Amino acid sequence: MSGNAVMTEAGKRRTFAVISHPDAGKSTITEALALHASVIGEAGAVHGKGGRKGVVSDWMSIEQQRGISITSAVLQFAYRDCVVNLLDTPGHADFSEDTYRVLTAVDCAVMLLDAAKGLEPQTLKLFEVCRHRRIPVVTFINKWDRPGMAALELLDEIETRIGIRPTPVTWPVGEAGQFHGVLDLQAGNMVHFERTPGGSRAAMEEIVSAADARARYGDDYVNATEEAELLAASDQSHDQKLFTEAVTTPVLFGAAVANFGVRQLLDVLIDLGPKPAPQVDVDGSARDIDAPFSGFVFKIQANMNPAHRDQVAFLRVCSGRFERGMVVTHGATGRPFTTKYAQSMFGSSRDTIDQAFPGDVIGLVNATNLSIGDSLYSDRKVVYPQLPSYAPEHFATIRTDDTSKAKRFRKGIAQLDAEGVVQVLYSDLRGEQSPVLAAVGPMQFDVAAHRLRAEFSVPVTIDNLPFQLARRTDADGAVKLRGAPGVEVFTRARDNAILAAFPNRWRLQTIVNDYSGVMLEPLLADTDRS
Repeated sequence: MSGNAVMTEAGKRRTFAVISHPDAGKSTITEALALHASVIGEAGAVHGKGGRKGVVSDWMSIEQQRGISITSAVLQFAYRDCVVNLLDTPGHADFSEDTYRVLTAVDCAVMLLDAAKGLEPQTLKLFEVCRHRRIPVVTFINKWDRPGMAALELLDEIETRIGIRPTPVTWPVGEAGQFHGVLDLQAGNMVHFERTPGGSRAAMEEIVSAADARARYGDDYVNATEEAELLAASDQSHDQKLFTEAVTTPVLFGAAVANFGVRQLLDVLIDLGPKPAPQVDVDGSARDIDAPFSGFVFKIQANMNPAHRDQVAFLRVCSGRFERGMVVTHGATGRPFTTKYAQSMFGSSRDTIDQAFPGDVIGLVNATNLSIGDSLYSDRKVVYPQLPSYAPEHFATIRTDDTSKAKRFRKGIAQLDAEGVVQVLYSDLRGEQSPVLAAVGPMQFDVAAHRLRAEFSVPVTIDNLPFQLARRTDADGAVKLRGAPGVEVFTRARDNAILAAFPNRWRLQTIVNDYSGVMLEPLLADTDRS
């Protein structure tokens, strides 16, 4: 296939992540987008109310039980003349490392804000990550069918607290809780929404003339048009260049659970969303879109289908055309790698694909030699930057008392480590039978225990340890610190890094003072998770 053909296909790709604070409606909007693209016939509810099935992106049993997303999911589907790669992410801060990895693989992000709560702590962190990585952000203010903040107040909060200029492309007619529809500021008309029974199907839409809107909605319509004129006068109109430079954020209003404003969001992502751009390698050079095939692995997931117990490596295609069965080079080892089983992803459902293009996210099945951050390429060598691990803040031992399942236990722990569910540490003090799990948040321990029980039939016991932070050290430092009170030295399984764990910053400072010359390097800090 010629370079022009690859560029044409890449231009049809839109790859974006849905991110937000917990309970803002990520999984609901993900499913609503799929519904409006006509790839599913009926929307489920996050908690499966009314006997309906759960959302298509929350496929793990623990997600369905708790009603939250704890792992990212990919939904690939066609809409209009484009191929959409939609990545749903966990909202809870305990799983932010998974969200970070997803953000390395997308060209745009959809940030959901709860109309009543505005900017919440995790929202602020995610905005900072996107801004640092210069990822363009589309903001969708959700739950406008419920009481909430004033629209202008929300825009002011976005600009003053984040420093990114909001530029609405739709504007609500009616305050939060009295939602009649939106002004489409680009088309210059009003769209009225009519909810379908139970909100399980796409909302009915009606284009309303200015005269009819004024007659029906009176002051609500007048106020909306006056506010829209005020925004235009204050230079808060969409500018594509500023949006792609992550200086401004297009803003839309809607209600995902009722499917209000969802089609408008999907159209904005197609019409305004950035196309795949050249990716920068470890040397700082950009690999052209039409260069030979390359991509990198940003996620590993096993047992998506319990009947097959396979492992899937999620790969972002960065350049060239991918063809199923092609032999490529594994960047980490320089060895040939055969891509025999390649699939497109739709939650836990998968279909075999024969080819993919820049922007696509594909699943390589049973690619057990691949790890998170690995690069694959054909022809001219390219290695993309490694994805760093977060600094753990919670530590716990994990063990099984069923000695007959020791082999399964070790296999399960290795699998969780490969997926990045937790960091797995070992020490001479505890041995292999009692590894230590290190995590950003304690819910990661719950997920690890649940998956060991559900997928490997291994009962486990988890005991928290009194450590709150870790520093990287070397072999010499490990020898000196092994006898230090309140300090424990571990080897991290995934990269053999030597880590020293401390109960608090005061103890760390004491060790720094008492053991001058010992290497104690910070790991990736919370403020650097970008």
